[in-house]
Amino acid sequence: MSCFADNILRFGGERSRNDCSERTDTLDQPASRDIARRASGLGLPEEVVDMLRAQLPEVAARTVAAVTAEVPQYGDGLSEDMATGIAAGVEMALAAFLRLAAGSDEQDPTSVLDAAVEGAYELGRAEARSGRSMDALLSAYRVGARVAWREQGEAAVEHGVSATSVVGFAALVFAYIDELSAASAAGHAAELANTERIRTRHLGELGQALLAGAPADVLLARAERAAWSPPETLTAVLLPVARVHEAVRVLDQRTLVLTDDLSLGLLPERSGALLVPDAVRTRSALLRALQDRAAIVGPPRPWLRAASSYQRALRAREVVVARDGAAIDTEEHLTALVLAADPEALQDLRQQALAPLEGLTESTAARLTETLRSWLLHHGRRSAVAADLVVHPQTVRYRMAQLRERYGERLEDPEVVLQLTVALALDGGP
Repeated sequence: MSCFADNILRFGGERSRNDCSERTDTLDQPASRDIARRASGLGLPEEVVDMLRAQLPEVAARTVAAVTAEVPQYGDGLSEDMATGIAAGVEMALAAFLRLAAGSDEQDPTSVLDAAVEGAYELGRAEARSGRSMDALLSAYRVGARVAWREQGEAAVEHGVSATSVVGFAALVFAYIDELSAASAAGHAAELANTERIRTRHLGELGQALLAGAPADVLLARAERAAWSPPETLTAVLLPVARVHEAVRVLDQRTLVLTDDLSLGLLPERSGALLVPDAVRTRSALLRALQDRAAIVGPPRPWLRAASSYQRALRAREVVVARDGAAIDTEEHLTALVLAADPEALQDLRQQALAPLEGLTESTAARLTETLRSWLLHHGRRSAVAADLVVHPQTVRYRMAQLRERYGERLEDPEVVLQLTVALALDGGP
């Protein structure tokens, strides 16, 4: 018997990715074995089976008509090729059953139904790929079972089949249809799971390319392959990998997720990354959603430049200290990020700017450096400096006298003031 899936899948617009002759997995079919055994024991008269078999094209046509009339998902836009495919599948499925009902001489009667059950499984996969729900297919099965039994049952009665045999025949027809629908449901679920795995992999590859700063043509191709509609902007979020999935639940569904197993070494150890679409206007909401998740939120960037946002978050991870798991907004730490961009240059600048303090004890140099930093930031307002350092204004006056003794008129030179301001902007030791 040719594979039932060959006929069914023709109407779905594409063949199964695994040809039925190449399938290596087998469906668990205890129900099929029972149906095959009971059907082969019906022993319907040969002339009745021949008559029922001759009616199959008409039964199949009426089944298609009923399905398209009663199941909206199949009634809208059902092409002639699709209708022909459905009819062929119905006819072959019922033909397999009638072969058993005639008393098959097969050593294993189940083999007669194998192709039909396999085809039903593949039909479920094809329907999942087409975007139709399993509810639509189950409705089609119910309509098909009713029409097929009405046509075949009436014909059997008209040709003198006993009431007992008709009842048994009916029970097996509906059990057979139930088995086919169960196989289709399994195929539908398997295809959805497989499709989701494939799409998850494609989304992960897109995320990798974005973090790595891949060229625009690569990013566009990967977005298309992942069926991902690019937003205007993406905002990178770096957070502990253990917090990733709880964070994703409260974010835009288009958010790209990268964890250790998807990052190809692009992520710090035990960290995950999110690329959140179009969070420009909702940045405050994004930060609230990420509170208490130790998240570092980069700036929004055009989606093709998401790597820039991610690199900003990575740098903030090294520079900014998180407090109690609070979310870090990199936009609030731009000064620190700029000053930390070249740590060696900053250290050289500090040494140069603080050279006049050489020769002092470490504690004295630290006090004077602290005072000079506060004096620069508060524009020389003694009371503000005193409040900042929690000392008496006279103490500030005394320390500034020491500093003027060391720096002389250079404290009035704008170039030196700029140098000192930059060098001391980050609070640190001398």
